[in-house]
Amino acid sequence: MAEKLDMGRAWNDATALLSSNRDVVLIVAGVFFFLPNLISTLLLPSQDAFIMQMEAMGDTPSPEDMMALFSDYFAQSWYIYVVFALVQAVGVLGLLALLTDSARPTVGEALAFGAKALVPYIIAQILLGIAMVAVPLLLVALGAMINAGVAALLGLVGLVLLIYIWVKFSLLSPAIAIEKIMNPVAALRRSWRLTKGNSLRIFAFFLLLIIAAMVLSAVVSMVFALFAVMGDEIGLFAAGIGGGLVSMAFTSIMLAVLAAVHRQLSGGTSQSARETFE
Repeated sequence: MAEKLDMGRAWNDATALLSSNRDVVLIVAGVFFFLPNLISTLLLPSQDAFIMQMEAMGDTPSPEDMMALFSDYFAQSWYIYVVFALVQAVGVLGLLALLTDSARPTVGEALAFGAKALVPYIIAQILLGIAMVAVPLLLVALGAMINAGVAALLGLVGLVLLIYIWVKFSLLSPAIAIEKIMNPVAALRRSWRLTKGNSLRIFAFFLLLIIAAMVLSAVVSMVFALFAVMGDEIGLFAAGIGGGLVSMAFTSIMLAVLAAVHRQLSGGTSQSARETFE
């Protein structure tokens, strides 16, 4: 019988991990989560112009016009998203390794591992993305063959399944970074097994964290929006700093939570994690 996730214990373990490793967490999170968010805010095309173009289309824009608008927007900036996604993926894997590896790696060694594990991580994420997109689309397509009402109903079912798939594979990163599973399919299978019997608990835990992050993000955004009165450029820079700080904090907390959840459901595969909590 699968061990039931204790959310209180997982949270305490996660905060203990962050507290005992705060120096390296600040370094890695600052370089790989804060800076990319700040730089992307300054480099990406203005979202204000994008929003104005959407508003100009009216209340019921055609799918063709919407597709053309999104295509034009991402054609200008797709490479920025790709570069920063890769950078942050290395940071995710490296930080998980730093938090849990019994060998006590240096920051450089952990990030080197993150770069080494990047290819299997990307392949696994692509496979996961295909599953998350294909299942809802298939259901909606089947419903559309009957009528619009059935398509809408199956669309809701597809949304539930999408969330379920996301939860089941939420421990993919720890499977690769902590257990060093370099086979993408094996890592996905490992996450599926670890989450067995705990899907609702994991979903509730993550949902609470996401809600807290949304509230924090809204508060930070309002505070840093005050700098907009000093000019558009200062306002944009301030917004980038605020967004970067929220991204850095939330990602670090989520990774520590993932490490703690993985440790609990796997029975503790990391000696360093056990030492931290003793």
